[in-house]
Amino acid sequence: MTFKIVLQYVLPHRALSRVVYWATRWTFAPWKNWLISTIVRNYQVNMTEAVQSDPLAYQHFNAFFTRKLRADARLADADPATLLCPADGRISQSGDIVEGRIFQAKGHDYTAAELLGDEAAAAPYRNGRFVNVYLSPRDYHRVHMPLAGRLKETVHVPGRIFSVAPFAVEAIPRLFARNERLVCHFEGEHGPFVLVMVGAILVSSVATVWDGLVIPPYASSIRRKSFEGQDITLERFAEMARFNMGSTVILLMPEGMATLDTLQHQQPVQVGQRIGSC
Repeated sequence: MTFKIVLQYVLPHRALSRVVYWATRWTFAPWKNWLISTIVRNYQVNMTEAVQSDPLAYQHFNAFFTRKLRADARLADADPATLLCPADGRISQSGDIVEGRIFQAKGHDYTAAELLGDEAAAAPYRNGRFVNVYLSPRDYHRVHMPLAGRLKETVHVPGRIFSVAPFAVEAIPRLFARNERLVCHFEGEHGPFVLVMVGAILVSSVATVWDGLVIPPYASSIRRKSFEGQDITLERFAEMARFNMGSTVILLMPEGMATLDTLQHQQPVQVGQRIGSC
């Protein structure tokens, strides 16, 4: 076990994430300008796509990190029958869910029931499809709808806050089923689907368009919130949530809903591009 992996187990995940949460919202100009400039330079962030292209014009680091893009910077695939990529980033893994098990990396998998925090809720996905997109610090950090859907329920599942970078995914068993996460259940034209916003160390902060900031606070037990009767419907390609700092989003679909295109491990992807068809 490498030193980096050992650190993942011993570091105070939530304490560090709380410090980063406040540090990325500090408006002190020398601090936020240094932090923003460091990320733009080291990760070669393309600011020409942003509505506000001057990185130092943002009030604080988190405003820069969750920046809005120009309307023409990302476009949905024109065919309404296609499945859209929900986030910018890289394909961590994708493919078939086999008897309820989801592939993580060589030698590692986890169950849909563990990921969703509910055995019954996982049943429709037992032999379905999944797509896992990893967002790095250089990426656009708003998550969009792959399909139109009506929000049924969210489930805030407590857990650790391991890194979701490739080195950790390859080494830490059941990582995505262990990290703090927000599970968003939708009902679409072709059936149910789920988007899971997975937290990560120094990151674990998630906001949705319907509830605002959801994480933090961190959960000590599973928290469910029903939206039945509220008629919250999001159109295909609409923004649905954002990460305050980067992380991973996982899409689950039941058997027969969609076929996935051939997606390669670590393939770069963008919001709105075709990743399959319904």
